[in-house]
Amino acid sequence: MPDIVVMFFLLGLLAGIVKSDLNIPKAAYDTLSLLLMLTIGLKGGMALYGNLRWSLIPELLAVAALGALIPLALMPVLRRLVRLSSADSASIAAHYGSVSAGTFAVALAFAEGRNLPIGAEVTLYLVMMELPAIMVAIALYRRHKGSDSGEAMQGIWHETLTNRGVILLAGGAVIGAMYGPMEGANVTELFTSAFHAVLALFLLQMGLTAAETLRPIPWFHWRLLTFALVAPFFLAMAGMAVGLALGLPSGSLLILTALAASASYIAAPAAMRTAVPEANIGLAMLAALGFTFPLNVILGIPLYHQLALWLG
Repeated sequence: MPDIVVMFFLLGLLAGIVKSDLNIPKAAYDTLSLLLMLTIGLKGGMALYGNLRWSLIPELLAVAALGALIPLALMPVLRRLVRLSSADSASIAAHYGSVSAGTFAVALAFAEGRNLPIGAEVTLYLVMMELPAIMVAIALYRRHKGSDSGEAMQGIWHETLTNRGVILLAGGAVIGAMYGPMEGANVTELFTSAFHAVLALFLLQMGLTAAETLRPIPWFHWRLLTFALVAPFFLAMAGMAVGLALGLPSGSLLILTALAASASYIAAPAAMRTAVPEANIGLAMLAALGFTFPLNVILGIPLYHQLALWLG
């Protein structure tokens, strides 16, 4: 049976499909997403408390390299097989090279629920994969377009580094690492104890949003829809290969695999709207949120766990 938080996603998906009047106001959704990202950052930072070491640098660099290589690998696939424009190819490559905080949260809850060993640095994977993926995809698009990227890229760097997801994840991790699980408990316990409840409500809204992107299903984009269902498994294999090469514990391996298989629907859309205004962000959201996100949270994460157990 799926984890209980996944059932909230299915509830939202069902409510959206039957056109229920169930609705979470945008202000409430924004609050939930902010709480979720801040809590993830805090949990990661508290795990890092007293565990920061130089040996983490090669691991984080390898994770960043994975984030940069994914759009490089996907760009020709999207151009030649999916037959998208260079703008849409770069946009979707950025979304799939970048990562989903929601998928991370579900994978983290899955791993914690099964008492899998998790490295203290897993929250840093989010930032280490997200930034290189977005910047590489933008650079590929600008190279294909033949435009000068100097001054424009400075603005994109600022947009990417200062978006709310990066600020909350990185800021929460720094605060958690500074104060640890005990010294700041009067504040941090409020967030960490509510993690699963916030995640459940967040997934309820994600289910409603996913149903909206699928109504009606644009079958004429069948190549993109096929990509959204097939690519996560290949990307998961790449993430698992990197995790096995790094010798990650089983929980960290699962989380890295799930992140590699995921697609962003928060940071990447904001960055690509600015960097590639010609891109159809709706296509990226359809693929990432309508197909890849449900695939990962319902089927992918348990499957990746079983595969990791088999390989281990």
